[in-house]
Amino acid sequence: MNKSEIIDNIAASADIPKAVAGKALDAFVDSVTGALKEGDDVVLVGFGTFSVKERAERTGRNPSTGAAIKIPAAKVPSFKAGKGLKDAVN
Repeated sequence: MNKSEIIDNIAASADIPKAVAGKALDAFVDSVTGALKEGDDVVLVGFGTFSVKERAERTGRNPSTGAAIKIPAAKVPSFKAGKGLKDAVN
């Protein structure tokens, strides 16, 4: 499912115009992104938790030469599904 299909589903289920549904989805994404940038977690009970995890510096290999390269530490976004979402999928 892509962004336009999600907007269509939101508009149909909430009985709102697609333009409003698109703005609502953009606002949600911006809110989650902003919270993660500030180091906060976003918890949607029953759905899941968005958070930022620290990934340590590590050594990798250049696939073409086989030479060892240093991969720098990074912050990566993470999502952990909640019980309600897990139950719905299973």
